[in-house]
Amino acid sequence: MEKSCTLLIHFDKATPALANEIKEALESNDVDAKIDAMKKAILLLLNGETIPQLFITIVRYVLRTEDHIVQKLLLLYLEIIEKTNSQGKLLPEMILICQNLRNNLQSPNEYLRGVTLRFLCRLNNAEIIEPLIPSVLENLEHRHPFVRKNAILAIMSIYKLPQGEQLLDHAPELIEKVLSTEQDASAKRNAFLMLFNCDQERAISYLFSNIDRISDWGDQLQMVVLELIRKVCRTNKAEKGKYIKIIISLLNAQSTAVVYECANTLVSLSSAPTAIRAAANTYSQLLLSQSDNNVKLIVLDRLNELKASHKEIMVEMVMDVLRALSSPNLDIRRKTLDIVLDLITPRNIDEVVMTLKKEVMKTQSGELEKDGEYRQMLVQAIHSCAIKFPDVAGTVVHLLMDFLGDSNVASATDVAIFVREIIESNPKLRVSIITRLLDTFYQIRAARVCSYALWIIGEYCLSLSEVESGIATIKQCLGDLPFYTVKEEGDSQDDSRKSQQVNSITVSSKRPAILADGTYATQNAALETAMSPPTLAQGSLRSIGNLRSLILSGDFFLGAVVACTLTKLVLRLEGLQSSKVEVNAATANALLIMVSMLQLGQSSFLPHPIDNDSHGRILLCIRLLCNTGDAMRKIWLEKCRESFVKMLSDKQLRKSEEIRSQSLISQAQPDDLIDFYHLKSRKGMSQLELEDEVQDDLKRATGEFIKEGDDANKLNRILQLTGFSDPVYAEAYVTVHHYDIVLDVTVINRTKETLQNLCLELATMGDLKLVERPQNYTLAPESTKQIKANIKVSSTETGVIFGNIVYETSKVHERTVVVLNDIHIDIMDYISPASCADVAFRTMWAEFEWENKVAINTVIQNGNEFLNHIIKSTNMKCLTPQ
Repeated sequence: MEKSCTLLIHFDKATPALANEIKEALESNDVDAKIDAMKKAILLLLNGETIPQLFITIVRYVLRTEDHIVQKLLLLYLEIIEKTNSQGKLLPEMILICQNLRNNLQSPNEYLRGVTLRFLCRLNNAEIIEPLIPSVLENLEHRHPFVRKNAILAIMSIYKLPQGEQLLDHAPELIEKVLSTEQDASAKRNAFLMLFNCDQERAISYLFSNIDRISDWGDQLQMVVLELIRKVCRTNKAEKGKYIKIIISLLNAQSTAVVYECANTLVSLSSAPTAIRAAANTYSQLLLSQSDNNVKLIVLDRLNELKASHKEIMVEMVMDVLRALSSPNLDIRRKTLDIVLDLITPRNIDEVVMTLKKEVMKTQSGELEKDGEYRQMLVQAIHSCAIKFPDVAGTVVHLLMDFLGDSNVASATDVAIFVREIIESNPKLRVSIITRLLDTFYQIRAARVCSYALWIIGEYCLSLSEVESGIATIKQCLGDLPFYTVKEEGDSQDDSRKSQQVNSITVSSKRPAILADGTYATQNAALETAMSPPTLAQGSLRSIGNLRSLILSGDFFLGAVVACTLTKLVLRLEGLQSSKVEVNAATANALLIMVSMLQLGQSSFLPHPIDNDSHGRILLCIRLLCNTGDAMRKIWLEKCRESFVKMLSDKQLRKSEEIRSQSLISQAQPDDLIDFYHLKSRKGMSQLELEDEVQDDLKRATGEFIKEGDDANKLNRILQLTGFSDPVYAEAYVTVHHYDIVLDVTVINRTKETLQNLCLELATMGDLKLVERPQNYTLAPESTKQIKANIKVSSTETGVIFGNIVYETSKVHERTVVVLNDIHIDIMDYISPASCADVAFRTMWAEFEWENKVAINTVIQNGNEFLNHIIKSTNMKCLTPQ
């Protein structure tokens, strides 16, 4: 049978020449050669080679070598080699080793004594160990702590052997005496560990007899004490109160590892508010005091778990958790914000938003390279706060609007979406937001952000002055019209300059330029078929038309948005303005802008002409302004905003449904026991124990102890591999987790005979790879065996797993094969629906090439029906309301 091995080290197979080479090196007097030869021998043994001829050579030439490295390698060699024959009896040549081990245990060198004692911990042959016991016991009183601590471990491993209690019946008493006199921290820890594992009552007795001195013990021993407490409290919950007092006393320990373990132990053993509060405080202190990012992430995970089960206590810790934002690591900041956003209440919302506002202002310095990404996270966090508590929006919206022109497009987009929602949900802020937006509109450089800003201007400029300001701002950002001019050939053939400009196209645009003295100027560029030198004109940054430069770059979707915004503003102006002249002038200007955009889109100046959608949209706006009807005015000025309000309400509804679906559904059985702590005797019970009783009873009453089972789903994933009439019945439970498939196969011997060398042989087809080599098992009559097989998935394609069960019986020496049913792994079965914000989805879509066209043949005629069919077939979810 193949043995299990925790570490595989590759080494080439042995050859007779290699074995002879090792033998010669071992026989030489060169210590370095012996070291290399021992290493080679050990690697060969680990790879399944036996090399029996080396043993006697090692006994003769290596045993007496005094070099420490050789002695350490000798002990490794002795640990690996077979010490018993096929009947399980000790090999006679092993007796030769005993004398050498005894000499090592009595050696004047403490290192040799220590490593030999560690070697004895790995031996399970009583025949070798028994003659060495007196020497092991002598080492308990050795002057060096390295020897003493290893002697204690050796005694523990001997006592845990099947015959250990006969070999060392007085070991617990002996170790208890050692523990009372031992001064070294690590030896003391090993002694307490021995009592904890071998005689728990003595360990508890020692703990309570020294309860006042626990805080002075070393951190190693304190960790074992916590382990003992966890073990005892799980088996005997009635005594939990007195142990929790010890844990709380250890919360002030100097070692941060002990403090962290104390907090974990408190959470696992008690649900009393006092205990949970103490644990949460401990985690918060560790979060601030530790500099290692991995530690911070682990502590944040613990706080996240506390938030799920003890939210009301975690609400008190919000400001302490928020201090973790001082870390420059984005993952820590993201986790911190995720935790805090779930703990916001009307009491703490102002403090939280004020802190987030300060963090946003810090990102303006631009000292760190990831300030833009961090600002985006903060904007999203403030957005969430403002949706839950609209009153706080006024304190931050104007600060965030400064970032509409941010170079980080994602951050600026988030700000624009935030402003769009706030202006709808907070009508009081409408006037101030519109005024600020019109003032800062020229700073916006991203087309997507411009689109959001233009939509806000078109929908929420309601007064006469706002509408006029909106139209003026858009005109200023578009610059002079037309976007390009065509110069025709003149009548005079003598003018050589005119003849050079036949049918040339001049496109006038403004863009920033830096002069020789470092100041800004506006560069008027004339782009012609015959390139003319640019002329510079002094100007300010404000005069650079952001809309103009974007449209000239070929962004006609933005051009269509500009046309729609101007249409809405002109239609609103008609309702507000009595003067026909001003309305007609505004209409004419709007029409001129739209026609200029269409001309630019159809010119040969741009490499790509205007797309059909944008062309059609701009034409619709032109027709609408030329022939306005009341029905169309109502659609453009009212229905669009109504759709936006409905979208916001749908988004809120989906979010509340998600929260509801994630909440734990607790069920309590009708005959569950409920203890009424008011009727219990309270004598001798501390406040903590009383709280614990109440919390346990509440959980029992509400059914929190009962976790929702996944039994029905589990049964669906059980696959029958063999028939009921086969001598061996097998079924598999398949679990798919990311890139791993785990097969939990149950094999039942249905015969009256013992099945020998039974092996589950699996093979895969597709991008699947079997990780483990099959092992042989012996199966008693009518017995059951659980076999696990791990399979790695290298892609998300579907795959097939197939194989056989092979076994032998004592009567028939030929191997019998039972062919298994194929297991079809369909990745669709393991996809679960999830949600994703629209902005996040669009960002991911832009970053990755996700488009993978799939041909579908269907008889479904209805669009909604087809969408529902795809959602059902792929276990996915529609991101937007249908």
